[in-house]
Amino acid sequence: MVDILHRVGVQTPTPERVYEALTTVDGLAGWWTGDARGSGEPGGVLEFRFPPVGGFDMEVLETVPGERVTWRVVEGPAEWVGTTVEWRLRQDGDWTIVLFTHAGWREPVEFMHHCSTKWASFLLSLKSLLETGSGAPAPRDVPISDWH
Repeated sequence: MVDILHRVGVQTPTPERVYEALTTVDGLAGWWTGDARGSGEPGGVLEFRFPPVGGFDMEVLETVPGERVTWRVVEGPAEWVGTTVEWRLRQDGDWTIVLFTHAGWREPVEFMHHCSTKWASFLLSLKSLLETGSGAPAPRDVPISDWH
C-alpha cells in the first residue's frame, strides 16, 4: 500500500477554523468543490461531485475538534474506494499545521500521481480560503490535465 502525504501551514491563531472547513458542508464547498453535501459528523456521509468527471462519497470515521478528521472512501473511482483520508491539525505559533494523508492506495498508478497534485492544489485552496476569505474549489480550481 502507498499513501499521498502533504503538509501545509495556515496562518491562523487556532486550528478551529481549519477544523470547521473540514467538517461542515459550507466549509468544504469553500475550498474543495462547490457541489458538497451530507453530514460531517462521525457516521455521516459527505458527497462531493466534480462535474463532468464524477465524485466521491466519504464516510466520516472520526472527528476530534481542532485535532483530527478521518474519512473512508465508500463510493468513487475504484482506486479510491476503501482508502482513507486523514487530516491532522496542530498549532505552531500563529500557524495551524495541516498534515494530510490519503492512505491505502494499492499501487502508485498514474491516477495517484494526478490525485496527489490535485490534493496539493486543493490544500492551497483551503489555505487561501482561511487566510484571505476566498478559496478555489471546483469548478474554479486549476485544471492540470484532461482528468481536471
